[in-house]
Amino acid sequence: MLNLFRRKKPRRVLVIGLDCAPPAVLFKTGQEHPLGLKDQLPNLSHLIDEGIYGPLSSSIPCITVPAWTSMFTGKDPGVLGFYGFRNRADYSYDKMFIATANAIHEKRVWEILTEADKTSVVVGVPQTYPIKPLKGYLVSSFLTPSTDRQYTFPHELRYEIDRVLDGQPYDVDVPQFRTEDKDHLLKQIWEMTEKRFAVIKYLLREKPWDFFVFVEIGLDRIHHGMWKFWDPAHPKHEPGNPYQNAIPDYYRYLDREIGEILGMLDDDTAVLVVSDHGAKAMEGGFAINEWLRKEGLLVLKDDLPYEGLVPFEKVEVDWEKTTAWGAGGYYARIFLNVEGREPLGKIPARDYEKVRDQIKEMIEALPDHEGKPMGSVAFKPEEVYREVRNVPPDLMVYLGNLRWRSVGSFGLPDLYTFENDTGPDDANHDQDGVFVLWEPRKDHGGRYVEGLQLMDVASTVLDLMGLPIPPDMQGRVVPR
Repeated sequence: MLNLFRRKKPRRVLVIGLDCAPPAVLFKTGQEHPLGLKDQLPNLSHLIDEGIYGPLSSSIPCITVPAWTSMFTGKDPGVLGFYGFRNRADYSYDKMFIATANAIHEKRVWEILTEADKTSVVVGVPQTYPIKPLKGYLVSSFLTPSTDRQYTFPHELRYEIDRVLDGQPYDVDVPQFRTEDKDHLLKQIWEMTEKRFAVIKYLLREKPWDFFVFVEIGLDRIHHGMWKFWDPAHPKHEPGNPYQNAIPDYYRYLDREIGEILGMLDDDTAVLVVSDHGAKAMEGGFAINEWLRKEGLLVLKDDLPYEGLVPFEKVEVDWEKTTAWGAGGYYARIFLNVEGREPLGKIPARDYEKVRDQIKEMIEALPDHEGKPMGSVAFKPEEVYREVRNVPPDLMVYLGNLRWRSVGSFGLPDLYTFENDTGPDDANHDQDGVFVLWEPRKDHGGRYVEGLQLMDVASTVLDLMGLPIPPDMQGRVVPR
C-alpha cells in the first residue's frame, strides 16, 4: 500500500549536452554579469527555475577528450587511461595514439542501459567513432574522419538522415573553425547546428527510446572563434564591433530549438542540461618548450633561431642531455626523461620526484608578460586520479590557471605570444561547466547546489531511470 505514495521515477531521461557552456552565461542575467543571458533564454530558464542547478566541475584536464567520456562512464581520466586527444602510446619519444572510441574500455551509460534492455539514442557525443553497436541508435561525433564512412548505428540510419536533410551532407563538425573569415565560420556553425537539430527532432519523434543524449559542438566552436568579439574582459575586445551579438544570437537560437524539443516530451521524461567545461578569455600563449630550453631542461642538437614556427616534432632533440619536454594545447603536458623508463633517460629514477617537484615549483612561479604572477597550476596525475593507467604526463599544467594556452612550437620571438600557433582562437576552457536537472513531476524551485562533479552525471542518470549504480563509478547521485 505504501508504494502508492512513493514518487514515481521518470521512465525516460533526456540529456542536452552544450559543449563549452559556462555557468555565467546560463545562470546569470545581464544585470548580474556582462555575459549573463539567462533572461534571454526562456526555455533554459524554465528548466533552471524549476530544477536543480549549479557549476559542474570538469575533469582534469578540462578538455572535450576526456571530459565527455568521464561524464558518461563516471570514471576519471586516470582510470580511462587517456589525458587528451593525443596520448603517449608508450615511453618512447614519438609514438602517440588518438583517443577514439577504441581507447575506451569502461562502459558508458548507454552500454549499461543496453545490458538492462533499455533503448538509447546517442547523437554527437565525442569518442563514439569508430561505431560500436548498442540497443538503439547512434550518430557519431566530430572525431569522425568522414561521413563517407559508417557514422551511424545501425548503418541504415544514415539513409534516413539523408532523407531528413533532403540529401544535404550531415556535418559532424565545422571543417575549419580557426579562421579569420568570421562570416564563413558563422555560416558553417549555423548550418551544422540546424542539421543536427533536424536529425535530433526526427529521432525523438520516430524512434523508441528510454535514454536520449545529444551534444552540440557548435557552441564550443563559436566560443573559440568569436569570444573576443563578445567578452568585454577579453584583451582584444573592441566595443561596437560587427560580431558583438554573434554568440548571444547563437545562444538564443539554441534556446528556441531546446524549447521545441521540450514540447515533444511526455510527462515521464527528466531533462539534464550539462557541459563538459566552461569558457574564458584567452590572454595569450606561453612557449613551453622554448622556456624549458632556456632553463637548460630541453636541449636541441640543431641551432636556433628558426625561420617561422617549427613544431616540436620537427626539431632534433638531444635526448641524452634533456630532462623534460612539453606539449602544446589548452593545457601543457610536461614529460620527464627518466633513466630506465625512457630510451635515453637522463634523470636517475631515485631523483624523479625531486626533479618533478623542482619543475612544478618553477612553473608555478612563472610571471606573465608584465612580470606579475601568472598563477599557473601544475598537477601530478596520481594526486588527482583514483588510479593512473597507460602513460600520463608527469605534470599537467594550467598556465595562468587556463588564461594562457601552451605553445609547443619553437621560433617565436618571445616566450609570450598573442597569436595562436594553430590558428585564431579567442577562448580557453574553464574548469566549471553547467549542470541542470529538471523533473516533470517535481518542482525543485531553482535549487542552487555546489560541489557537483562531472562524474556525478552518469550515476544520476541511472538513478533517475531506477537502475543500480555500478560500484566502481566514482560519481555520486545528485541529491533531489
